[in-house]
Amino acid sequence: LLVNVSGDELLSDSFPYKEIENGILWEVEGKWTTQGCVEVNIGANPSAEEGGEDEGVDDSVQKVVDIVDTFRLQEQPTYDKKGFIAYIKKYIKLLTPKLNAEDQEAFKKGIEGATKYLLPKLKDFQFFVGESMHDDSTVVFAYYKEGATNPTFLYFGHGLKEVKC
Repeated sequence: LLVNVSGDELLSDSFPYKEIENGILWEVEGKWTTQGCVEVNIGANPSAEEGGEDEGVDDSVQKVVDIVDTFRLQEQPTYDKKGFIAYIKKYIKLLTPKLNAEDQEAFKKGIEGATKYLLPKLKDFQFFVGESMHDDSTVVFAYYKEGATNPTFLYFGHGLKEVKC
């Protein structure tokens, strides 16, 4: 399991990731899944048997994104450019002291490039935080790549630490 500084579970190794922007960002593909009761049609003809009442959609079935559902991510309001820069500055101050010297160096070197990568996508992002909803910890970004039906999630790699179960 990978947790943020607040101890919220945000990711696990069952979701493979790809490092981008010099390892500062981790990219993970999410998937829409169906949750709840799913009725299986066995081919019977209900209109011939029950007088044709429409059996409609089962309200207990819900489509969810696997990562959001699994880790109980909480959606947050969107950031404009100014608010996002303020968040990044605050996040750098919060996270840097928690990293070892080598990771501090890599994070400081790469965060500007990662921020420049994220800024043009702000309007396309959904923003999530962990279950405890601490707004001072890692924000998870979700968006749809060109033509994709499943969302892509972006994490700050340095903001996650592995916890053995």
